[in-house]
Amino acid sequence: MYDVIIIGSGPAGISAAIYLKRAKKNILIISKGDSALNKAEKIENYYGIKSISGQELYNIGIEQAKNLDIPIEADEVINISFDGHFVVTTVNREFEAKKVIIATGTNRVTPKINGIKEFEGKGVSYCAICDAFFYRNKDVAVIGNGNYAIHEAKQLKPIVKSVTILTNGKKMIENRDANEFDVEEKPIREFRGDSVIKEVEFEDNKSKKIEGVFVAVGTATSTDLARKIGALVKNNNIVVNENLETTVKGLYACGDCVGGLLQVNKAVYEGAKAAMNIISKLNNN
Repeated sequence: MYDVIIIGSGPAGISAAIYLKRAKKNILIISKGDSALNKAEKIENYYGIKSISGQELYNIGIEQAKNLDIPIEADEVINISFDGHFVVTTVNREFEAKKVIIATGTNRVTPKINGIKEFEGKGVSYCAICDAFFYRNKDVAVIGNGNYAIHEAKQLKPIVKSVTILTNGKKMIENRDANEFDVEEKPIREFRGDSVIKEVEFEDNKSKKIEGVFVAVGTATSTDLARKIGALVKNNNIVVNENLETTVKGLYACGDCVGGLLQVNKAVYEGAKAAMNIISKLNNN
C-alpha cells in the first residue's frame, strides 16, 4: 500500500510528489500525461524563467520526478473508492493508498448536443455511482466511446433495466467489455422531453426512448472522481479547506481543479501545501 497516490502529473501533482518523496514517503503518480500546461505556447510570468513553452516546463517536471525515483504509472483513472483505505481504480488495475491527491486540472467534457444542458438534473447526470439508484429499472444511456463510458455502463448495469452506449458518431474503442451493451454509433441530433428527458433523436431522424443519460465523454475529470467518492463539488470546482483537504478525510485536491487563479504559480504552491499537510498527518499517526 502506498502512503500517497497522486492523480495527475502537472505542476500541482509533481510539486506534491517532490515534497512527499523528499520526506521519504512511499508515493505513486498516476497520469496519462495530459496537462493543460502542454497547451501553453509560451510562459513568461513564472519566477526565474524568462520564457519557456508549456510542454518544456511539463517535461522538466517529469524529469525532476524521475530523478527522485518517483514511479509514474501511465494509466487512466476511472474511479476512487474508500474501504478503510483508498482504492484507486485504473483501466488496467487497482492501487491502494492511505491518502490521495487529485491534481488533474479541470476539463469537464460536455458534448455540444441540444438538450444536454437543458436536462442537467432532469435526466442528465455526470456520475453513475452517485445517481444510478434514481434510475433503477429504467432504460438509460451513456454518452462516450472510451474506457470511462464502459466503466459507467458497468456501474449502471446491475441497477437499471437497460444501458445503451451512445458514441455520437465516433467509433467505439476496442474493449471486450463493450460487448455487454448495446452500442449506437449514429450521430445525435438532440435530447427531448418535457420536465424530464424522454428520448434521443439521431441525425437520421430515428429516435430511441430513454429515461436517463450519463455523460462519460473522454476520461474521468477531477470533479467526476471527486463526486464518485462523495467529495463536495461546487461550480465545477472541488471544495477544499485551507489545507487543500476535501470534505472526504484523507482526500486532497490542488491546482486548477479547486478553482481560483488558474496559474502555474498557484498550482505549484498548492501541491506543496497539500503535501506538507499530508506529511504532518502521516508522521503523527
